Amino acid sequence: MSVDHKQSDITHTNVEDAYARWAPIYDRVFTAVMKPGRLAAAEALNRVGGRILDVGVGTGLELPMFSGAKSIVGIDLSAPMLEIGRKRVAELGLKNVESLLVMDAMNLEFPDASFDAAVAPYVITTVPDPARTMDEMARVVKPGGELIIVNHIAATSGPIAWIEGMMAKRSAKLGWRPTFPWEIIGDWISSRADLELLERRKLNPLGLFALIRIRRK
Repeated sequence: MSVDHKQSDITHTNVEDAYARWAPIYDRVFTAVMKPGRLAAAEALNRVGGRILDVGVGTGLELPMFSGAKSIVGIDLSAPMLEIGRKRVAELGLKNVESLLVMDAMNLEFPDASFDAAVAPYVITTVPDPARTMDEMARVVKPGGELIIVNHIAATSGPIAWIEGMMAKRSAKLGWRPTFPWEIIGDWISSRADLELLERRKLNPLGLFALIRIRRK
């Protein structure tokens, strides 16, 4: 059973437009603030199976962090972001990257159980339907494999919650949702008997992001 957490404030058009604007400056703006989460995801993935799907790979900032023994397929809705990612792969000689493909995370074009693990770094806040996206990730991961999500989880009170509320008015322009409650992910896990939450921990900076590890039974 899928939990209905479709969010009408963001559409595919919003995301494509926003990340076409972000692409030229994305690495300069987000490399440092998101590095702890990317490193945590890569460390977790380097302990699991050999073929990994990177959902929302974007400019490929985490690709050099993966073990060379892992085979990586990356997908993203944004062609301009992927163009930068392909340049990074070529410049760094990342032979373990199979391909970087333009693809909708809500409709993955892979057979069931195609990967040993899937990772979504800073992606679940950007898709129109988070539950459907996570359903697709679970579908393409083999039983016994892991889904690893790095995501912003909204504050419930205090000044950060106020700031997030103000930013949320511009979700469509930003290309992501600043107000993203844990329940969207937690309820989805609880709705599926084939999933087990392995780990949930806060990440720097300021605990604004979380690493979530889920095992497919």
